[in-house]
Amino acid sequence: MKKVKLEIVGMSYSRSQSGAYALILGIKGQKKRLPIIIGSSEAQAIAIELEKMKPSRPLTHDLFASFSKHFKITITEVIINKFEEGIFYSKLICSHEGQISEIDSRTSDAVALALRFKCPISSYENIIEEAGIMLEDEPIGDDPEAESIVVKEAAQKANYTDLKVEVLEDMIKKAIENENYEQASEIRDEINKRKNT
Repeated sequence: MKKVKLEIVGMSYSRSQSGAYALILGIKGQKKRLPIIIGSSEAQAIAIELEKMKPSRPLTHDLFASFSKHFKITITEVIINKFEEGIFYSKLICSHEGQISEIDSRTSDAVALALRFKCPISSYENIIEEAGIMLEDEPIGDDPEAESIVVKEAAQKANYTDLKVEVLEDMIKKAIENENYEQASEIRDEINKRKNT
């Protein structure tokens, strides 16, 4: 089975499942997409890392990454290795003192960790063929901004209480610049709530 490298194309609120998000992965230069339904907390963990936000305290995936790095364990690759009954399965390829180990993982957690370890995400052609869908948008890589297209919904719905005031103030400026007044008001409310306590 030939392995192919995947990139994050976007993330949006799932219309089919309440409280869930669709994480969209794709192959550079191709229109085929791999949509993966993930939970809101995993979507938040992915969005926070993609948006380069710094929570005031480490979230679960940040803690796992710090713990692993402290003990010199590195995740070198994430592989989506199985698709069965509509569920994607993944494994983490880990390296510790020259030894390679494989650990089973939910795909949403694996992607969140891949971002923190800056390691590649890949899958096999047969999984892309079976579970992938063709979209009418441009292939990844043809548009210079294509690799940074991430729908901000998960970041907007992030738990603002986990973020420092300085980060919130930067976010509010960006939200106003992008004319996203709803997000700006949510952030403003969080800042005001802290000032009143």
